[in-house]
Amino acid sequence: MNQSRGSEIYVGVMSGTSLDGVDVAIVDFSQFPPQVLHCQSNPYPEPMHQALRELCQSQSASLDTLFSLDAQLGEHYATEVESALKTAALDPGRVVAIGSHGQTIRHSPDSATAYTVQIGDPNRLTALCGITTVADFRRKDIALGGQAAPLAPAFHQFLFRSESEDRVVINIGGIANITRLAADPGSPVLGFDTGPGNTLIDLWSSRQLGKKFDDGGGWARSGSPIDSMLNQMLTSEPYFVLSAPKSTGTEYFNPNWLAPFLRDDYAAEDVQATLVELTAVTLAEAIRGLPAMPANCYVCGGGAHNTYLLERIGRTMPECGVQTTAALGLDPDYVEAMAFAWLARERINLRTGSLADVTHARRAAILGGVYSAG
Repeated sequence: MNQSRGSEIYVGVMSGTSLDGVDVAIVDFSQFPPQVLHCQSNPYPEPMHQALRELCQSQSASLDTLFSLDAQLGEHYATEVESALKTAALDPGRVVAIGSHGQTIRHSPDSATAYTVQIGDPNRLTALCGITTVADFRRKDIALGGQAAPLAPAFHQFLFRSESEDRVVINIGGIANITRLAADPGSPVLGFDTGPGNTLIDLWSSRQLGKKFDDGGGWARSGSPIDSMLNQMLTSEPYFVLSAPKSTGTEYFNPNWLAPFLRDDYAAEDVQATLVELTAVTLAEAIRGLPAMPANCYVCGGGAHNTYLLERIGRTMPECGVQTTAALGLDPDYVEAMAFAWLARERINLRTGSLADVTHARRAAILGGVYSAG
């Protein structure tokens, strides 16, 4: 059992829709801005990565597959947390709680019976690390009629809101989402998923190059966007013109979604450039639809490393500055992991962690189940 009385140290564990690995952030909230004591990110072992990808895309996975991966993933998260604590030379007894997002394998808030599913058994994480764990952050919002996504805007408000400028935080994981933070403290925070982030870009890179991602967007840069393909994707997909609240996932934007738009005579690098353009254009159009154009956009998530994508976002909306959250003092790789450390803190202190203006739930809610180390 952890003895954390008086401590404000929390650990956030995040594995996003891009399936690129597990991020761990150890954060001390005893001051503002919070102090990041240690961050690390490691890719999934390849067998686990492949099994998770197949599960996310499967329409008929067995219960054995599902629950075996749930258990394996909980143990893997524990290994990652223990590694981070060891590297940081931090006594686990000083950690109040771990906030574990889990791996999303289905997100369907608009189905007849709305649901969202994240796996990664928090019981195993608690048992192996000896630290109280908070998990299952999304289903309470679903139960209250919300989209359960995105959840990070509440944390973005806590950390990034400024009285001197309107800001948008862009998170580019497998799916891209935005958070609008108006300088006026009376204006509500807005946020929603805009569509594919890295998921189609990474899919095409894997299929054509055998690489998990297009490093820096260099391959996409060598091609030219195919206007007809881009226009077809933009005009035939109803999600892009839906009003908020809205959220989506890689179970929707996946190889089956992409297949109808491909033609044998398209050069592979031109398709890649087109997929980058799709992410850039859908983000830009979503931001232009906000009540006011922000002064600056700050990018986090794995997409922050795709310099070509950032350039295309900037050129698609030149009236807005585009940079990463490093400009605000926070590594773009760890914003979401830090968000789930913060959400764990809110849960332990019985404070709401959701924003009803973002998810359109009936009310804000205290999110997450607590798995005690006692």
